[in-house]
Amino acid sequence: MLNEIFSVSFLVSLLAGTIRLATPILMPALGQIYTQRAGILNLGVEGTMLMASVCGFSAAAATGSLWLGFLTGVATGALFSALMAWLSISLRVNQVIAGIGMNILATGLAAYIYRLIYGIRTLPAKITSFQAVNIPVLSDIPYLGTIFFQHNVLVYFAFLLVPISWFVLEKTVFGLKIRAVGEHPRAADSKGVSVGAIRYAAVIIGGAYAGAGGVFMTIAYLNMFTETVIGGFGYIAVSVVIFSRFQPGRAMWGALLFGFASALQVRLQALGSGIPSQLLLMLPYLMTIAALIFASKQAEFPSAYTIPYSRMER
Repeated sequence: MLNEIFSVSFLVSLLAGTIRLATPILMPALGQIYTQRAGILNLGVEGTMLMASVCGFSAAAATGSLWLGFLTGVATGALFSALMAWLSISLRVNQVIAGIGMNILATGLAAYIYRLIYGIRTLPAKITSFQAVNIPVLSDIPYLGTIFFQHNVLVYFAFLLVPISWFVLEKTVFGLKIRAVGEHPRAADSKGVSVGAIRYAAVIIGGAYAGAGGVFMTIAYLNMFTETVIGGFGYIAVSVVIFSRFQPGRAMWGALLFGFASALQVRLQALGSGIPSQLLLMLPYLMTIAALIFASKQAEFPSAYTIPYSRMER
């Protein structure tokens, strides 16, 4: 058993799986950095990903276009998060309660949409998912080529979003406004920055990223939709944001850490390790709890984090 675990083939497969399973965590985590830097806590990421996964899958199955399915998932994530923005920014409801309510709504609505389109089936509907794109020359490098350069295009896209998100947040006026409304919304308002508009934009962008992560699961990782397809990745993404201290580069390493835990439990089950599968399934979530305990002591949250803003109040 140990010989198999420490074999080169197992380690290469494990590391390649780590990168693939980090993708649906990394994309929503990057999006939530926008949202949480603006002072909004969106716990509805799980539900947003679930809605995007079913809508994107249905669009891809109906049209035969995976890219149209992907764009549908991104748009669904943005629209679903717009509802969260309306609740938390315009109505100023408690953000934790609103996020949990969004997840409950998505759980029922996603199942209803799927059954409305496909009916009750003994086997789930399937599509042909995105295939791996082998990067010329690099994919032929022994071991490293398999780990890094034999993934589908959405995996590469997710990691490309890391420097893009860093640049937007750190080097643009829009990124400066996001930080301003998260730290000192009244001061930003006094300088002519629309706090509500910037927060709406940040929440919707976060939803679009979450939609990308959700639809990845059905059209690029699996080739079908199930009601448990997201499996807690949305909550893990929120924890990655705190773990990363709202930095895109750190979020990438956090996503890889949780991706490693997920890939490890999958491969240990495949090996027939003898460890109860229920305990293996707990591994990513135990790591999430441990990371939150460690990171929460060092995290520096925006000054106006979770605090609704009203120009009329002092």
